[in-house]
Amino acid sequence: MNPRQVSPPGTDPYFPDHGDPRYRVRHYALDLDYRPVSNRLSGSARLSALAGPAPLGEIILDLAAFRIQRVLLDSRTVRYTHRADKLRIRPAKALAPGTAFTVGVRYSGNPEPVRSPWGGLGWEELTDGALVASQPVGAPSWYPCNDRPADKASYRVAITTPSPYTAIVGGRLLSRTTRASSTTWVYEQPAPTSAYLMTVSLGRYTAVPLAGPVPVDGRRPPVPQTAYLPARLLPEFTEDFARQPRMMQFFEEAFGPYPFGEYTVVVADEELDVPVEAQGIATFGANHLDGARTSERLIAHELAHQWFGNSVSVADWQHIWLNEGFAKYAEWLWSEHAGGRSAVSHAAAAHQLLASLPQDLLLADPGRELMFDDRLYERGGLTVHALRCALGDDAFFPMLKDWTGIHRHGAVSTDDFTAHAQRYAAAPLDGLFDAWLRAPSLPPLPQPAGPRHPAKLQVDPLSPD
Repeated sequence: MNPRQVSPPGTDPYFPDHGDPRYRVRHYALDLDYRPVSNRLSGSARLSALAGPAPLGEIILDLAAFRIQRVLLDSRTVRYTHRADKLRIRPAKALAPGTAFTVGVRYSGNPEPVRSPWGGLGWEELTDGALVASQPVGAPSWYPCNDRPADKASYRVAITTPSPYTAIVGGRLLSRTTRASSTTWVYEQPAPTSAYLMTVSLGRYTAVPLAGPVPVDGRRPPVPQTAYLPARLLPEFTEDFARQPRMMQFFEEAFGPYPFGEYTVVVADEELDVPVEAQGIATFGANHLDGARTSERLIAHELAHQWFGNSVSVADWQHIWLNEGFAKYAEWLWSEHAGGRSAVSHAAAAHQLLASLPQDLLLADPGRELMFDDRLYERGGLTVHALRCALGDDAFFPMLKDWTGIHRHGAVSTDDFTAHAQRYAAAPLDGLFDAWLRAPSLPPLPQPAGPRHPAKLQVDPLSPD
């Protein structure tokens, strides 16, 4: 058998069993009812989609082992099977290329994380509530989807839950309606969103607005920022997240306008190994608060993902360094701006660390086994630093802004980025990218070719601590 016939063109090489490149979803409408005590989820999903350039004889959705009550295609009942986390829908006649269609699925069950080499992914039941952390393939744990990062759609999510709980979804809260002992929360995320970047958090939370700096010199108003957290953690949170509004202002100047309508932070009443980014929202654990800003680099990392990974998404998971390398470098830029260690100092420490570790990681194609290896983050940050050294600040920062602007809400590859960066260079960058992206051995520590002046970014100075 020709191996090219096994997976359609455009299938993610790391997760060929997830997603279907033969169609694209334009919009998801999810109506959910969740009961935390019994961990029971009832859902109704309506997907508006568009067939690709070939006739579509079967529509495949990713969905975990829920009980299916009904499946509709264009509001009519249709044949389907649901096995091995695949919902296969068979139209009576193949859909013509470019045909717009809708799929409706009603389902229920006890959601649980998707098994993976990195543990459970997706819907996670907490001691008192729930959260969703789907990267990279956990989205089918709670709704039917085309689970590939390049298939980005808008969302409307309504979730009903007992009234003592707050339901948080990335996006704008449209309404909150209480009837008897239940409350329905309706959110809208109009920006194109990868399936794994949709999230839900449910808990007994207090809402806290984060006030941004007053705009000056005709700048646009601050991005609305809200946090949800257990009330008992408010003293630590107030200190640990005090500088996030300034961080947002700095990143907007460094990376371009914030790509979404609002930014939300959730601090779950649970310990989490690492924070998790999603579209317009980031989730931290209670263990990330200590009142001493110990985790501020993680706050910077998750915020930077809104530009790198969420708005500008990877075409497939092979290119994950484009997400993590830039988020890592954002940590270093913030440290430098906030009066901490310089990016040069962080780069030197990362280089020293990597030099002591095995040299068997290809940044541009790490493989599924190494895609979340700590070395990918550090080497990714170093690659961005090497590019900054090669370009100089006068070209590097405009290159970043143009990258996030040109590809806003799109999906990109490593080749897209290297071609983009070359346009800002006075000399070929092939050698730099070959050494840092396509060879396993660690190149020498990059050295700045000219003066660095991040202070030229026009942001308000930090208030003294």
